Amino acid sequence: MTILPITPEQTYPLRHAVLWPDKPYSFVRVDNDHEGYHYGAFEGEELIAVISLFVYPDDGRLVARFRKFATHPDWQRKGVGSQLMRHIRKEALRMEATRLWCDARLDAADFYRRFGMEPISDVFYKGPIPYAAYAVDLSAHS
Repeated sequence: MTILPITPEQTYPLRHAVLWPDKPYSFVRVDNDHEGYHYGAFEGEELIAVISLFVYPDDGRLVARFRKFATHPDWQRKGVGSQLMRHIRKEALRMEATRLWCDARLDAADFYRRFGMEPISDVFYKGPIPYAAYAVDLSAHS
């Protein structure tokens, strides 16, 4: 498996198929996609997982948020997502972010906890799906 930078447009098919297949294709786009860093996990020529990282200033420090993390169902529970998480954590540190966070589907919370992430919000819903914001302080876990 290889992790490479990709364009926002390359993320859309997996985002749609995995995260929101019942929504219109436009639903998986993020307004500021072109400001983000997008990574794809490839097995040979096949794009098997995607993640998007957005780094921005917040209260005098840099914060990194990842969004639209999607792994093809055939490749889930095989370590692909873990490798992508380790990759974006290194990228966030390289960009000098001090915190990494996401809006996590609650059914994936245990996955994020394995990376030191803890809930920082109450539960909220996107449609019928429960979420919470999860974060880790990178300066304490580098």
